Amino acid sequence: MSTPLLWRVLTAIDEALVGLSGRLEVTGDIPADLKGRPLLLASNHIGNLDPFVLIAACRKIGVSPRFLLAGGLLDAPVLGPALKASGHVRVDRSSANAGEAYHRTVEALKRGGPIAMYPEGRISLDPGLWPERGKTGAARLALSGGVPVVPISQWGAHEAVYWGNTRVQNWDDAKPYLTSYVRGLRRRPTFKLHFGEPVDLSDLEYGEPGHARRAHERIMRAITEGLVPLRADEPDLPRFHDPTRPTTGSSPWRP
Repeated sequence: MSTPLLWRVLTAIDEALVGLSGRLEVTGDIPADLKGRPLLLASNHIGNLDPFVLIAACRKIGVSPRFLLAGGLLDAPVLGPALKASGHVRVDRSSANAGEAYHRTVEALKRGGPIAMYPEGRISLDPGLWPERGKTGAARLALSGGVPVVPISQWGAHEAVYWGNTRVQNWDDAKPYLTSYVRGLRRRPTFKLHFGEPVDLSDLEYGEPGHARRAHERIMRAITEGLVPLRADEPDLPRFHDPTRPTTGSSPWRP
């Protein structure tokens, strides 16, 4: 599948933005025989800058993923039409639309190329920023279509921008994002991202009882295993303190 020109332009701008915001360190790669094929990129979610860092890292290794995006982003003025034209896939959070979103994603995978997603479904609120339990969507997609899953682990993007608020309606809501980003520009944190080996799901089948859950567990454990060396000097709590982030989550994958 060819990458739309608009998305190539936007990813180049993204790479410049990430370079301005901090230092990008990428390890691992996607096997050459998987590039250009249907592929799921499953990453942990630690901060608002995560997608930008992931796009820049993918550009560095020569792949251009599409994302599963919340409907609110695709409905936004200016940004929404640009994202739609770039081929990203709409995912509405309501359970009534879950089946439709699943089928849209399956169709997008059939068109080829990687699709990036966050199995946790939200930015981690675990006190240590380890991955939360997450959902089986990536696992079900992988098993239903025999699609390889590359686990991605990232660390550092949480230092660039605060968690902030669940909704931005006025200046007071936007202020934590803007002020924390300006402070982050002075610190220039290191954004570490690791592409792991594809997760072995060969013994599991779509529709078999318990297999989607087992596949999900393997994906999440692979993400966590890749995260351990990235934060070797911060094994428990992150050094960076974000006063806006609630710590109401928990991680079953923490080593």
